[in-house]
Amino acid sequence: MFWTALVLLLYLALGQVPLYGIHWTEQGYQPMWLVQIIMASRRGTLLELGIGPLVTAGIVWQLLVGSGIIELDLTAREGRRIFAGIQKLLTIFFALAEALAFIWGGVYGTLSPAAQMVVLGQLMAVSILILLMDDMLEKGWGIGSAVSLFILAGVAQQVFWEIFSPVGPMEDGLYVGFIPSLIHASLVYATTGNSTLLYEVCFRRSGFPDLVGLISMVGFVLALTYLESMRVEIPISAPRYGGIRARIPLKFLYVSNLPIILVSALMANLLIIGRAAWTRFNPDNSNLWLNWFVMYNATTMQPLKPSLIYYMTAPRGLWSVINDPLHVAIYATMLIGLSVAFALIWVAATGMDPKGQAEEFAKAELQVPGFRSSAKVLEHLLSPYIWVLTILSGAIVGALAVISDILGTIGTGIGLLLAVGIIIQYQQLLTREQLLEMHPTLSKLLGTR
Repeated sequence: MFWTALVLLLYLALGQVPLYGIHWTEQGYQPMWLVQIIMASRRGTLLELGIGPLVTAGIVWQLLVGSGIIELDLTAREGRRIFAGIQKLLTIFFALAEALAFIWGGVYGTLSPAAQMVVLGQLMAVSILILLMDDMLEKGWGIGSAVSLFILAGVAQQVFWEIFSPVGPMEDGLYVGFIPSLIHASLVYATTGNSTLLYEVCFRRSGFPDLVGLISMVGFVLALTYLESMRVEIPISAPRYGGIRARIPLKFLYVSNLPIILVSALMANLLIIGRAAWTRFNPDNSNLWLNWFVMYNATTMQPLKPSLIYYMTAPRGLWSVINDPLHVAIYATMLIGLSVAFALIWVAATGMDPKGQAEEFAKAELQVPGFRSSAKVLEHLLSPYIWVLTILSGAIVGALAVISDILGTIGTGIGLLLAVGIIIQYQQLLTREQLLEMHPTLSKLLGTR
């Protein structure tokens, strides 16, 4: 707990220190956007890259090894050491690539060569520090992983900020946080009888948290917690242990929040590339070849249609459906379709498919009662369950993310999906640690010591 808290405090501190050498000014309130959620990053600070390089390296390397493109025996100690070492090298490579994309893409404006080197050095140093912190937690000094811890901390910060922030008043006469805005609007209504602000803070506050967003946040947290706890149980028996019978639970959300992480990582990287390409090659939106991919309003820095980046940007608020239904339809189709596709790819590449699970059961000498012990038979029995659960979980996770974005849910749909999944993982980790403390002999059985 001590080392976990220390790492968390260091992360929060890094997110408050501006990058030295850039033209930085305090910005007004901005809703948590896709890149910041998945990368656990902070705009203009030492956490500009966040965990982006670490997450991207992990996904790419896991897919390469899991799909068999690169053969590596992860059951052997040496294979696991090679896997971890190459993943660290890939993290440093992606950190360098993303840092150069930010600098050369003009995100910080025009910088002298000396300033570019200073900014690059800061981004690389912090990326390596995050890599070391994650390695420290993974090796048992803390609980869980730095990736999960930082994502959860970022989402929790954003939720607290959107509910209680007293910053303001803003252009609409209200405050950033929902509670201060509700109090202010109620006082205005009580003294003047004008209900305009009260109506706005409850139902129609574009770009800021409102009552619909708060209610939907509570509803989505409850729904996600329930879905994460649902299981499909398959009866099995173990002949080598006297035919003892048990049930193997398959999660209803079979791949949990992994599809949305993969989709978010893809979209986040495309947004970074698009911003860099627009700044460098299309600042006046006159390049016909790039306009299909990216266009921005030079004043507000909002993406413009009909560029791909515009349709990849999440709609916020119920009124977005009325104002631009085509945007909502394309975004929903894109997010849900990619979520299902990535779920299928991940399951097939990481051995979670029916064939991989059947081979694991066969090695453990487990069988389904009434059927002979054979990997082929087990694969045939598991296929209807695993593939259906994979498609359903990918589609449900994607649909929940879209609906929550449309409702303007506080913390965003993707943020809540990640946060709920991570909290459940931490609860399971803490329960496991408590069990091992109560029954030390289980440590040898589980191979933890």
